[in-house]
Amino acid sequence: MIKIICVGKIKENYLKDLINDYSNRLRKYTKLEIIEVKDDFVYEKEIKNLLNVINENDFNVGLDIKGEMLDSKKFASFISETLIFNSNITFIIGGSNGLNDAVKNKCNKLISFSELTFPHGLFRGILLEQIYRAYKIINNESYHK
Repeated sequence: MIKIICVGKIKENYLKDLINDYSNRLRKYTKLEIIEVKDDFVYEKEIKNLLNVINENDFNVGLDIKGEMLDSKKFASFISETLIFNSNITFIIGGSNGLNDAVKNKCNKLISFSELTFPHGLFRGILLEQIYRAYKIINNESYHK
């Protein structure tokens, strides 16, 4: 199973459509759960909200600008190999201030998608697209070029 823990709700319809599209595509390959925690003006409360839903039995991946960068094929290999020994991979997307050390310490791995900064809703769509692409690669199906 793939889980995504993220801060805040998506307000824009075009982002909801993007997220729903890739969520539906992924159903062919895996169960998917998206857990939205309340965003908060007080950073410590936002972090507490994240910490409350992180399951230490999952393989937790923090999405962090200082994490390891992977190309799509290496990302697919990471997912495939990790699911051999772990029933759940949980991706954690922080709020506008990112993840603090308390959350990072709960992570088994940190991954960066870019040194660029993305709006959180758009990044959620990018993450889902890359997970979908990974499953297409894993299953030797055309999509990735």
